[in-house]
Amino acid sequence: MLKRKIFIIPLVVVVIALALLPLLKKKTDAALKVNVAVPEIRTISNSVSATGTVEPTEQVEVGTQVSGVIDKLYVDFNTTVKRGQLMAELDKSTLRARVLQAKASLASAQNELNYQTLNFNRTKSLFESEMISATEYESAEYKLNNAKASADRLISEVEQAEVNLSYATIYSPIDGVVMDRTVEEGQTVAASFNTPTLFTIARDLTSMQVEANVDEADIGQVAVKQRVTFTVDAYPDDVFNGEITQIRLMPVVSSNVVTYTVIVDAPNPDLKLKPGLTATITIITKEVSGSLTVPASAINLKLDRNAFPDYVIEVEKMAPPDQLENISKVWIKKGNALMQKSILAGMTDRAYVQVVRGLKDNDSVVVSIAEKQMVQSLEGLNSPFMPARPGGRR
Repeated sequence: MLKRKIFIIPLVVVVIALALLPLLKKKTDAALKVNVAVPEIRTISNSVSATGTVEPTEQVEVGTQVSGVIDKLYVDFNTTVKRGQLMAELDKSTLRARVLQAKASLASAQNELNYQTLNFNRTKSLFESEMISATEYESAEYKLNNAKASADRLISEVEQAEVNLSYATIYSPIDGVVMDRTVEEGQTVAASFNTPTLFTIARDLTSMQVEANVDEADIGQVAVKQRVTFTVDAYPDDVFNGEITQIRLMPVVSSNVVTYTVIVDAPNPDLKLKPGLTATITIITKEVSGSLTVPASAINLKLDRNAFPDYVIEVEKMAPPDQLENISKVWIKKGNALMQKSILAGMTDRAYVQVVRGLKDNDSVVVSIAEKQMVQSLEGLNSPFMPARPGGRR
């Protein structure tokens, strides 16, 4: 009989615990906790992201307008050059020969012109004395005009030959740095159909620019003189600053994606930025500094009045329709009171909202409502009906 009672007692305890479980759950219903924050002075901004390439602000390709063999090179990669500095020379022997040939032809033409001039003067005197016919006079005049035309043509040929000879000497057109050299001494360059590039010179590398590709969905927010920050993989810990100087109207279409080229001026006093580096840029499209802000979660927060029996709830009266523009609602906590208040909200960066007016810097603004669970467990309850573990009760 005693053994039977020992078996029944634990069973009764379990049944009682199951019966009390709903009551325990009811007692552990969530209690609402009001989280508040004080408005802060901060800078908030909106931005657009894009990628681009670092390039010199001015880059000039130096070529040659005449064909020939590179005789001498006076500069190399990374050489700093001044405007008018000698960079290279082509072999001039052929060009000098053409100048001499043109001058010889011109001398012959001028000799012919002198002879035809004398002949015309004699013929003219005879014609005026009526000693020769008009046909002979006209023939002499015709030959004189041809001699003049031939001499003029050969004068231009001499000038062209001399110009071509001058083209064999390559000078720097700007102050800058030689970025690229595409020829070697002894190499033949041909300028028959286009001008071959010998050197690429970049102007002052202390002033660079970023050619950024901005998506068509973002280009409407971008404007000249907006502030830009960017980074490059070469210096991941450095943030560089710039300013938009140009927004090009020509769209760039690649794989059905439309972008627009935006030029960003990028000062480079320490020469860290090198041409060709890929830049990840952030364009600050709108920025407000030194403004009172609140977390965005506080704006138009919904509160259930019945869920706060321990608080006095004060709901603000609805404003007239003509005053609702840009007006938002927040809740202020003062002691055991929750008061709704209208504010004029400005710009937002999605995390914080600018408060133009309506709040003080010491207001406790409700930012969220959290559930605070009061969890109770059957484990550890001292019940006279629960058997003690072996050795647990002495």
